Amino acid sequence: MRLRMMKAKLHRAAVTQADLHYEGSISIDRDLLDAVGILPHEQVDVLNINTGGRFTTYAIEAPRGSRTFGINGAAARLAQIGDRIIVVSYADMDAAAAEQWVPDVLVLDEMNQPVKSRDAA
Repeated sequence: MRLRMMKAKLHRAAVTQADLHYEGSISIDRDLLDAVGILPHEQVDVLNINTGGRFTTYAIEAPRGSRTFGINGAAARLAQIGDRIIVVSYADMDAAAAEQWVPDVLVLDEMNQPVKSRDAA
């Protein structure tokens, strides 16, 4: 049996950009992607804390140190600048690996600065 487990989470990020005319995806500071092991073009779910909305897209890298979380394309209708979001990636693994798995979680402040890393909650 294979299970889909949470691989990584960027928790309480603030949306910094919304570009309806971009082709799609979510732009995320490359430093933050690296911190939790999300790769460019990896599928992610985006959960909007402000609205309760959720959508699936893929991550693209924004410049290192920019603290960017940019919602692009049609999804820009689902989040506004300043909304707080959660970005989640997943990995498939066998049941034995899943029992030992600990995802990477990074909690961010209102400026998208890391405030703590922790085990998933």
